[in-house]
Amino acid sequence: MVNKGFFEALDALEQEKGISKEYFMDALQTALTTAYKRNFNEVRPVEVAIDPAKYSIDIYAYQTIVSEVENPDEQISLVDAKQIKKTAKLGDKIKTKFSPKDFARIAASIAKQVITQKLREKEKDSAYGEFSSKVGTLMTGIVSRVDAGNVYIEFPGTNTEGVMSEYDQIATEKYQNGDRIKVYVKKLRETNYGVQAICSRSNADFVRKLFELEVPEIQDGVVEIVNVVREVGYRTKIAINSKDPNVDALGACVGAKGVRVNSIVFQLGGEKIDIIVWSDDPFEYIARALSPAKVISVEIDEITKSARVIVPDDKLSLAIGKGGQNVRLAAKLTNWKIDVKSESKAREDSVVDVSHTDVDDIGGIFSGTEDISLD
Repeated sequence: MVNKGFFEALDALEQEKGISKEYFMDALQTALTTAYKRNFNEVRPVEVAIDPAKYSIDIYAYQTIVSEVENPDEQISLVDAKQIKKTAKLGDKIKTKFSPKDFARIAASIAKQVITQKLREKEKDSAYGEFSSKVGTLMTGIVSRVDAGNVYIEFPGTNTEGVMSEYDQIATEKYQNGDRIKVYVKKLRETNYGVQAICSRSNADFVRKLFELEVPEIQDGVVEIVNVVREVGYRTKIAINSKDPNVDALGACVGAKGVRVNSIVFQLGGEKIDIIVWSDDPFEYIARALSPAKVISVEIDEITKSARVIVPDDKLSLAIGKGGQNVRLAAKLTNWKIDVKSESKAREDSVVDVSHTDVDDIGGIFSGTEDISLD
């Protein structure tokens, strides 16, 4: 079978896509061998020989020359072999070339299928390799469509599509075709149509990466992010720590006149951010985590990893937050169970000596509820 056009198509693919002919031909040999044996009930071993120089694809059935034939489908005696080829010797293969009339049509169809499949696999592998380094990073993309609650994103200059499920979206945001948005790439997923990047704006690591992007001290490793917790669209608490005593971690993250943190708040659509300086002292850390509420005292139980916090009566609702949001986030941030009581309730229950202000006026807190002017 000779098909010059087929080989010219392989040459064109090699030039255009940078994919070698051998990549396709190896797969084609296997596919044609299977197809020939299936369509022509061939029991003998079959070999497909592809010769790009001669633009030829030939099919051979072969038998191995043995001294004693046990399987005539795969073996031939030396005497019979010499009638076909005088120089035949034991161990050689005697090949018989075939050119079935109908197989040219079958081969053409198979060749098209193989090339399409291998091209798709190669493009998928290329996309996977290209995007594997993007997992765990922020990327900017363009919303291409919103379908069944999912947001699909194009990343210019790539062949990879991003998808953001409802769970990974910020509920207070609305996405429209053409919107440019930043997303956090969580992982890659292979589909029948290629590689998809599973993206998120609700993941806590989305906020973490925004801080890394905005705060050079975090990029340099001088300031570290200890933990980030969120109630998406409403409030984030982030704990930070300076590895250099000469660097103010809180000031670095807030920025001059709040420019850095306000940039992040804007990216989050107005979500409030509490920046808390981490402390290895649980009394201080828990008190700071309840920002923006003022704390009078903290009593802890190391065994149960629980804390009882006393706040001024007029700060109780602020400490607890709407629907318990503030205290819930503080508990997640610190990994302590936190029970908040008002000062009057604590006196009534005689829980603690509230006249002792263990953590009153403690520093190391920035609350996103504060008004910072950029002027």
